[in-house]
Amino acid sequence: MLVIIVTLIYLFVIIFLGYKGFKDTKNAKDFLVGGREIHPLVMALSYGSTFISTSAIIGFGGAAGALGMGLLWLTFLNIFVGIMVAFIIFGKRTRRMGHNLDSHTFPELLGARFNSKFIQGFSAAIIFLFMPIYVSAVLKGGAEFIAAKFSIGFDTSLLFLVLIVAIYVWMGGMKGVMYTDAFQGLIMFAGMAYLLIFTYSHLGGVTKAHLDLANLLNDPNVQKQTAKLAAGGFMGWTAMPRFASPNWWNLVSTVVMGVGIGVLAQPQLAVRFMTVKSNKELNRAVASGGVFIFMMTGVAFLVGALSNLFFFNKTGEIALVAAKGTDGIIPKFIVDFLPEWFGAIFLVVLLSAAMSTLSSQFHTMGTAIGRDLYEKTFDKKGNSVAVIRIGILVGIVISAVLALFLKKLDPNMAIIATGTALFFGLCAATFLPAYISALYFKNISAIAVKAGMIAGFISSTFWIFFIHEKESAALQLCKALTGKVSIVKDTGLKDLAMVDPIFVALPLSFIVTIIVALFVKSKLEKDHIDKCFKGI
Repeated sequence: MLVIIVTLIYLFVIIFLGYKGFKDTKNAKDFLVGGREIHPLVMALSYGSTFISTSAIIGFGGAAGALGMGLLWLTFLNIFVGIMVAFIIFGKRTRRMGHNLDSHTFPELLGARFNSKFIQGFSAAIIFLFMPIYVSAVLKGGAEFIAAKFSIGFDTSLLFLVLIVAIYVWMGGMKGVMYTDAFQGLIMFAGMAYLLIFTYSHLGGVTKAHLDLANLLNDPNVQKQTAKLAAGGFMGWTAMPRFASPNWWNLVSTVVMGVGIGVLAQPQLAVRFMTVKSNKELNRAVASGGVFIFMMTGVAFLVGALSNLFFFNKTGEIALVAAKGTDGIIPKFIVDFLPEWFGAIFLVVLLSAAMSTLSSQFHTMGTAIGRDLYEKTFDKKGNSVAVIRIGILVGIVISAVLALFLKKLDPNMAIIATGTALFFGLCAATFLPAYISALYFKNISAIAVKAGMIAGFISSTFWIFFIHEKESAALQLCKALTGKVSIVKDTGLKDLAMVDPIFVALPLSFIVTIIVALFVKSKLEKDHIDKCFKGI
């Protein structure tokens, strides 16, 4: 009954905020960028809650339960790169240039800056085709916990989650998304703060908890359960994996670097810089955004690792074994060890984490179809908002189908974390050199930017499907064509199968952009360049 009451109150507030967003949306600018008048605290909470989803809390928290506190390096990068660098170095110029060019989406910003329909259309197509991978990972995380909490089927919980988010994104556009994001961000902050206090208080404090976790590996039963992890380089939950081991490459290249760097080129995050009216608002958002990110990712990673003590003391099993896979660690920890009343509250926390990210993702996929492809790339006239709403529905259906597919994969694959890192890395390789070029290099040519984007996209997707075993094994294309999960498997280059695509594709994208820029000069008119950089 408590769960039902809390959930109904939460849904009532969400529906009210979605309706408020609908009432406040008068035109396309309101629907796309919130009228460019969003309060800095709302923007910071929206940015943070969009950034942090069930993939961070359940997926990466579960990965910490398996691999340990080395994931805290991701928290450092999330704050330093995802907040400080993103807001100060990228955010201010993005806001100003977006205003100068009247851009409403991330692809539109790049396309308008280089006066290129190809850049806008290509960016939009990548977002619409590949963002469902990330969305499905977030959907899986949210649906997993709902199913565990209510003891219902995964399909039913997935349908419930999709329908609720679809309603208020469809109704309120960016204003509805950001109003609900801010409310959900406050709930997430409060819930994670309690979770941190509960965990350490029940383990005797910070020092004792960390010492006990470090000593847990001395138990012969634990050594037996972690034998497979140890073979991959695992050296304990309070230590980094062995250098250059499979677990080290997974942790450092895929999780920490893939997500920590990839955040800079996330379309659904970059567009938020264009929703505020001045740089002063961005400055005010940095502090609140940094604290929020620390409380979300830092707490999830600490609790994920420390959950091993709870599970072992109660069942004699480590978290990975007790939860039957990484994605089940946090949900099972909450259900088994937290007070029943907090289970109801944490359900709302995870619903908030999932919905805040999903709403932005659905909105971004819809705008990619309606604004970037239909209206701008193909020069179609008419009600683009209606097309955006159709795009949102199509994106939702594709993502839900993918989430059902992910549910059938091996639970030990850290599916949620892997799917998230895959999309973040792909965005970094494809968009980051172009994004930096757009903001900082006045005379770089559109051809150089196009070449870098294509090189980054092709090399990243090739590495994902045919080289990096963690993804290629799940996607099965390489195995279907070659009979191997990776084309370098059983060759002298087999170690490359552990290297994340971002380590190869991102440098290649930069190199191609620079080389082409040296030989091909920009043909953009001076007046256009001056307009782009006015006030910057």
